[in-house]
Amino acid sequence: MKKIALLIAGLGIAAATVPAASAQQANWWGINQRQAQLDQRIDRGVRSGQLNRREAARLRAEFRSIANLEYRYRRSAPGLTMAERRDLDRRFDVLARKIRWERRDWDRGYRR
Repeated sequence: MKKIALLIAGLGIAAATVPAASAQQANWWGINQRQAQLDQRIDRGVRSGQLNRREAARLRAEFRSIANLEYRYRRSAPGLTMAERRDLDRRFDVLARKIRWERRDWDRGYRR
């Protein structure tokens, strides 16, 4: 019985010593996953007619701009710092809102 109690107490201490940064990263999407998801949303908007050519071109240009910024961040240091991750995440959030807005604005790409 004492062994079980000591084992449970040891596991509790080990779980309490996990760094907060790794816990934050567990909830954070990877850069590549986030980029793929946003790129798919733009493609689906074009295929469904929710985005016209001009809107899609503007959104893709912003997407490429963020991808280029990520590339520069990765080249400047041996990895992304938390500040750089937060900056990229904020920029991806803004782009996601723009995609959502453009897909719902009823400015269709087709003409009759």
